[in-house]
Amino acid sequence: MIRIFATTLAAAALLVACAPERQVSGRALYGDYCASCHGTGGTGDGPAAEGLGKAPADLTTISARNGGSFPMVEVMSTIDGYTRRGDRASVMPELGVALQEGPLVMFDTGDGIATPTPANLVALANYLKGMQR
Repeated sequence: MIRIFATTLAAAALLVACAPERQVSGRALYGDYCASCHGTGGTGDGPAAEGLGKAPADLTTISARNGGSFPMVEVMSTIDGYTRRGDRASVMPELGVALQEGPLVMFDTGDGIATPTPANLVALANYLKGMQR
């Protein structure tokens, strides 16, 4: 009886360990956190944009503004709020805390060292990368 219970418990633990993680959708995160200001197309024409003191950035031209290259680490830092901490002139909210929910993924910031990073943050930045014109 104990052997059957132990085998069943081990099998259940293996299934949980092998279960795929919840898929993170950059599109859904964008809709939840960004579209109200930046608009569904990312051009800065969201319904909340009119009430802001400063126009939201056109997110479709991030690469164009950076010599044709998408600055993934800088974008992730901006989304997280790290680059703006203490900047009272910025109207963009710090999303780092909101995006920490969920799994972590290993992400190389360019220094060859993979760092545990919220999957939501990476997914949202990748979605923005896909919006580039």
